[in-house]
Amino acid sequence: MGLKKSQILLLFSLIALFFVGIIYMHYIWMINLDSTSSHARRLSIIMQGGIIIICLVFLLINFYFTITRNKALRDEKNKLINLNEILRENEELFRTIFEQSPLGIAFGNNNNDIIQTNTMFEKIVGRTKEELFKLHWTDITHPDDLQKDLDYFTKFMDGEINGYSIVKRYIRSDSSTVWVNMTIAHFKMKNCTDIRHICIVEDISERIQAEDNLLESERSNAVLLSNLPGMAYRSNYDRDWTMLFVSEGCFKLTGYPPESLLNNTEITFNALISPDYQEVLWDIWVRVLSERTVFREEYLITTATGEVKWVLEQGQGVYDENGEVIAIEGLIIDISDQKKREDEIRFLNYHDVLTGLYNRRFFEEEKQRIDQESQLPLTIIIGDINGLKLINDALGHEEGDKLIVTMAKMLVSCCREEDVLARTGGDEFSILLPKTSSKDANVIMKKIGVLCEEYKKKTVNEAYHMSISLGCATKTNAEEPLCNIMKDAEDSMYRHKMLQNKSLHSSIISSMETTLFEKSQETEEHAQRLINLSKLIGLRMNLVDKQLNELELLSTLHDIGKIGINDSILNKPDKLTSEEWVKMKKHPEIGYRIAMSSPELAPIAEYILCHHERWDGKGYPQGLKCEEIPLLSRIIAVADSYDAMTEDRLYRKAMSKEDAIDEIKNNAGTQFDPIIAVIFLEIISPENEQKVTTKSKEE
Repeated sequence: MGLKKSQILLLFSLIALFFVGIIYMHYIWMINLDSTSSHARRLSIIMQGGIIIICLVFLLINFYFTITRNKALRDEKNKLINLNEILRENEELFRTIFEQSPLGIAFGNNNNDIIQTNTMFEKIVGRTKEELFKLHWTDITHPDDLQKDLDYFTKFMDGEINGYSIVKRYIRSDSSTVWVNMTIAHFKMKNCTDIRHICIVEDISERIQAEDNLLESERSNAVLLSNLPGMAYRSNYDRDWTMLFVSEGCFKLTGYPPESLLNNTEITFNALISPDYQEVLWDIWVRVLSERTVFREEYLITTATGEVKWVLEQGQGVYDENGEVIAIEGLIIDISDQKKREDEIRFLNYHDVLTGLYNRRFFEEEKQRIDQESQLPLTIIIGDINGLKLINDALGHEEGDKLIVTMAKMLVSCCREEDVLARTGGDEFSILLPKTSSKDANVIMKKIGVLCEEYKKKTVNEAYHMSISLGCATKTNAEEPLCNIMKDAEDSMYRHKMLQNKSLHSSIISSMETTLFEKSQETEEHAQRLINLSKLIGLRMNLVDKQLNELELLSTLHDIGKIGINDSILNKPDKLTSEEWVKMKKHPEIGYRIAMSSPELAPIAEYILCHHERWDGKGYPQGLKCEEIPLLSRIIAVADSYDAMTEDRLYRKAMSKEDAIDEIKNNAGTQFDPIIAVIFLEIISPENEQKVTTKSKEE
């Protein structure tokens, strides 16, 4: 080691003092050499000088050591001062760290009580120092985490482990919980013998919540992927669409389990795509990936079972930092049902639901498409079913719909492939016939007429006849508006309809009357008896000829509405149920609608509607009473009731005439018009009975 600066200074001082002493003794010696001093005196003087020098050396050394010792003391003092400052700074640093630490810190004693905490610890556990000092740490630990913590802590206190870390929950004063990562370690200080261990806690509630959210998200994603109506995928960008991941929906969509498609183990996804779409889809993907847009296309696939499905794929590319495609991700769903519905909607947009023929919308569009010179001559046929309203009113729209469907089938059988047949109204059909002359169109109309006649012969028992009025017009000049041709065809159809309507309605009414007699208990004999009885009443009441004629027609057709009632109700041998009786009581309304549909029967329509009303207002369907009920309806009510009582019915035997007369008497003024009842009783009295019978036979 090198000499210190003070030591070097001392060495030089001693050397200097040594030389000074030598010089001094030499000087004394030389002075005394010339003097008369004795040798002994000279030696004495030299010795004194030597002693002085030695004393000076001693003093110098002593001074050195004194100075050195004082300097050491000063250095030691300075060190002590510095050490104290360092200790103070360290203590301040420790206290600052302790109080400002983002971690909660607590110290425990030999009794495992909390004896010191920092502010963060209080904040994390949600309790004040005072509360913590009064409570044991087990009191604020969540019950579900307590046993695990106790097990570790026991081992720690027994010296089996030096420390431990666990994730646990503390219970705050407001009963909420906080998740922490807690670390326990030994902590000993000479001056703090009470401190036994240190506890450091980190609030990880947000992390736990994030982890829970992530787990929930993963669970939700797993549930979502497993319940998707299709297949989520990630694939390579190659022509086989090599699958790197497919969701569980793969099996439902393709019929193949996911592992069959992964890495083309059993089959490539491209092999499932219809050949008509494979190249098209590849080209679209190339464009989409180059433009970095979204792929969205519909195409056909063939499943493992051979089923053909429509699918919708939506996907996009996954790119690296250089913009290169590293994968493709997307979702493929089954849209077969949607396609089917679209086809159905498309069909409904252009087709009539009832008949399956084209509708007016399609017909109008086809008119514009076909209206060109290359299609001339262009003929239009307009047809209107005869008597459809009468059928609907009499038998219901279900029967009318059957008539429409039957007529549609006939028209289809008469049309050519290039013709456009449409149902353009409730009872109206229109046919576009390109490159067809009026002569050829007339041949088609005659064919339709022949089919209707053949149908009539096959269905003699039906309450209606199949008939349609037809009209046509032909466009031969390209400059002539097609709407004019349409108008001419309609006019022609209406002219034919006017000629046919009167005879047709009479024919239909006649058919209905025949049907009524066949399906119900009404007979021609019953009708004839009613004519005789009602006319006699009418004559007694001085009715005019018009009323008597209407009364005769009413006697025959007052129950015409029964053709619209189910046979099982009309011919039921037992008493009708309440539901059946409600249906039976509708026949006056049905008869009214039938009569209103025919000019010949319209005058008696109101009488048909009211022939089951009662004098006391308890009848049906309107609950009319007294003179509110039309006179002819009141007459027919008495005559019809008497004749019904005296004839056998499925559900009862006929009454005797005497009993029937008593019923009329008893119900006069309640069910029957009392005046008409009296007149009727006079007519059928024994003395007049022979006249009624004779009159009936004559007619």
